[in-house]
Amino acid sequence: MGIPDFQSLMLPLLELCGNGDMWRFRDIPDRLADRFGLTDDERKAEIPSGNQPLFVNRFAWARTYMVKAGLLEAPQRGFLRITEEGKKTLAESPARIDIRYLSRFPNFEKFKLARSKNSQSEGIAVTSEEPTKTPHERMEEAYAELRNGLAQDILQKVKSCSPSFFERLVIEVLVKMGYGGSRADAGQMIGKSGDGGIDGIIKEDRLGLDVIYVQAKRWDNPIGRPQIQQFVGALSGNHARKGVFITTASFTKEAVDYARNLESKVVLVDGVQLAGYMIDYDIGVSEFVSYRLKRIDSDYYEEE
Repeated sequence: MGIPDFQSLMLPLLELCGNGDMWRFRDIPDRLADRFGLTDDERKAEIPSGNQPLFVNRFAWARTYMVKAGLLEAPQRGFLRITEEGKKTLAESPARIDIRYLSRFPNFEKFKLARSKNSQSEGIAVTSEEPTKTPHERMEEAYAELRNGLAQDILQKVKSCSPSFFERLVIEVLVKMGYGGSRADAGQMIGKSGDGGIDGIIKEDRLGLDVIYVQAKRWDNPIGRPQIQQFVGALSGNHARKGVFITTASFTKEAVDYARNLESKVVLVDGVQLAGYMIDYDIGVSEFVSYRLKRIDSDYYEEE
C-alpha cells in the first residue's frame, strides 16, 4: 500500500479522535500506522534530511491542517482532541477529508489566505494545485534537487582541473573530516609515495596513532576490481590495515563487492560522495542564501 500522503491521514485521524478522548501526539502515529498496515521499514522511512520519520512528518502536517480548520484542538501541550465542529463533520460521514474539503471552514480559509499573503510578500510562487506532499517534503525535495545539481557542477569542475590540484583537494577533504593531523602534515605525505598504487600516507588522527594509505584517481571511467586489487596489494606490501580510494569516477559492482569482503579496511569514495563531502565541509563552495526554519517554543508560553 505504501505510506499514505498527509491528506489521506486527515479523516482517519479525525475518526481516531472521534470518541472525544485526549490523545497524546506521540501515541497517534503508531495507531494510524496500524490502521494502514504499514511495515516496519515504512514506519522507519525518513525524510531526506534524516531528522524525522516520513510518516510522523505527514501526520504532523495533517494534524496542523485539521487544527487550523477547527476540527481538532490542542487543549494542552502534547495532546489532541476532537472539537464540536469535528464531531459534526464525522456525523456527516465524509468519504474523504482533504484540503479542498477543509476549505468549507472559515478558519481554514483565513489560514490559507494568510499563508498565501506571506508567500507572495516573500516572492514565493503560489500555485492553485492541491498538494499531495507536505510543505516540509516539498522543501526537502527542492533542497535535494539543488544539492544534486551543485554536486554535478562540482564534479565537472574538479575533473577539468590538474592532477596536482586534485591531490590538494583530497588533502583538504581528509583534513576537514578530521584525518591527516594538520594540513601541513597531510600535504607533505600526499603525492610523495607513488609506491605501487599508493599516492599518499596520512595520519588517522592528530597523534598519529595509526596511518591511512590513500589512492586518488581523477578518472572518468568506472574504477574496476583490478584497480582495487592493485591498491590492496600495495597495502599488504606495506603491512597496512587501512586505505581510502578516492576518485572522481564511480566504482563497478565487482569493485565494491571485493572491497566489502576484505580483511583490511578499504573505503571507496566515488565522485558523488566526494562532491557531497565538499558541500558538507564548505570546500570549493560558498553560501549565497540561507533559510532558517523555526517552530513554536512551547516552553516560552508556559505561565507560572
